[in-house]
Amino acid sequence: MKKAIVFGATGFIGSHLLRDLLDSPDYAQVIAVVRKPLALSHTKLTVLIGDLASLPALKPQLVADEIFIALGTTRKHTPDEAEYYKVDHDYPVLAAEIAKANGARSVFLVTAVGANAKSSMFYVRTKGEVERDILALGFDHTHIFRPSMILGQRDEDRPRERLFVAVWDVLNPLLVGPADRYRGLTGDQIAHAIAKAARDGTEKVRVYHWKEMTALLARP
Repeated sequence: MKKAIVFGATGFIGSHLLRDLLDSPDYAQVIAVVRKPLALSHTKLTVLIGDLASLPALKPQLVADEIFIALGTTRKHTPDEAEYYKVDHDYPVLAAEIAKANGARSVFLVTAVGANAKSSMFYVRTKGEVERDILALGFDHTHIFRPSMILGQRDEDRPRERLFVAVWDVLNPLLVGPADRYRGLTGDQIAHAIAKAARDGTEKVRVYHWKEMTALLARP
């Protein structure tokens, strides 16, 4: 049985992913690194309170076979680009570095469709740079998930995002061929796909867009 570390366990994807891993018979222990205590208890769950600044002090406890990174913020919550970069790039890379140094063999990273380290757009460039720098660590297995619109009901009220989701519900069936990577998935669907990749994935490096995640979801 494996041990896993989850970063972003309070987020829209990460919260579903944490539950999937805890429910899986494949894992003996799941470590969630969060900024505040979780309203969840489970015999397999270990909660560590930490953030980017305190993460090095947690290094002795961050020992696992696999690390799952679903960290991210929004420009609304973090309008300053330097602070945004710390959350979306520096924190995931440091987490992966520590896990790799402690023996983790596999990393599962959530970024975004269009991620490109050479882009002139800050958001997709940041996502591309975190992919680049985690790939450079040389895990035995690196799985990168690039969702487009993340659908589903969130606890937090986001009026503008609700509008985009409504538009995407209409657009989804029209996005075919190469454009299908822009189709939306719900947060729990993305989490389920990640959990299934952890169960079955053996590739050195694999990137998943809508089509690949949907194929994972179709597996028994």
